[in-house]
Amino acid sequence: MADDAARTPSALDDPTYRTGIVELLGVLAYGEVTACYRLVEDAMMAPDLRSSVEVGEMANAEFDHFVKLRDRLVELGEDPFEAMEPFRRTFDDFHAKTRPADFLEGLVKAYVGDGLAADFYREVSAYLDPDTRTLVVETMSGTGHSDFVVDAVRSAIVADHRVGGRLALWGRRLMGEALSQAQRLVAERDALSAVLVGGVDHPGMDLTAIGRMFTRITEAHTERMERLGLAA
Repeated sequence: MADDAARTPSALDDPTYRTGIVELLGVLAYGEVTACYRLVEDAMMAPDLRSSVEVGEMANAEFDHFVKLRDRLVELGEDPFEAMEPFRRTFDDFHAKTRPADFLEGLVKAYVGDGLAADFYREVSAYLDPDTRTLVVETMSGTGHSDFVVDAVRSAIVADHRVGGRLALWGRRLMGEALSQAQRLVAERDALSAVLVGGVDHPGMDLTAIGRMFTRITEAHTERMERLGLAA
């Protein structure tokens, strides 16, 4: 076979698509590493050793996800820190506006935030090339500690019914801030938006489909809040 034999075309050969994928991996990576840092802070507020260790394991899972995303950016020949940098302000602003007042608020934030992020990026993954889709679905698979969070929140509500109302309001606030963040990211990043909306060669969603996507994400959030024993 000749050295210059034609190779199979890749979606990543499209410059706009490639830029969008780098942006997607960058926003995912920064989201994961900041989630890790926030969970470490939450673990320090835990009322007992078991709870502290559980949250520490959640933080470790988030960091493992970050490593996979970072390594993929390196494989693509990109500097992962440069890819993450444009999203620092968005995430840092979100966390500044949603700083938990106590351990329970931290748990709800981790549970709701992880779920919302997973829902959004799974929706987006339908329009990605196979390799990127597999990575995104794998890294957005959750931390695997939802049972611990649900049990802790429900037990706290049983112990003091006033906790339920406070955490329900907190969950609504988190939902509003998270959706605003997701919509802003899609609107402000042209290449990332192009991956989602698509084009002639890579069909994506129209505006109506994007609206339905956010409706599904909202419905999934309501179900998560119900599992916590909270009204969304």
